[in-house]
Amino acid sequence: MTELEHGDFFIGREFWTEVGRWRCTDVGTRTICAIRIDNQPADWLNGPPYAVAEVVFDENDFGALYDTKEDVPA
Repeated sequence: MTELEHGDFFIGREFWTEVGRWRCTDVGTRTICAIRIDNQPADWLNGPPYAVAEVVFDENDFGALYDTKEDVPA
């Protein structure tokens, strides 16, 4: 299982959580922002601004962010 750390992220990087697939939209000093990209119309993913909500992940969340869908615990 490959858990991601803050240094693994860059804008455009895709990753997985237990709820689905995400794309990184911003990298801060201790956080990242991302949009959920599965089951979204393609034109909603163009931005910024995006037609879907950006979510902030911080250091408490990085242990639940994964490189691939196969890495997500069942």
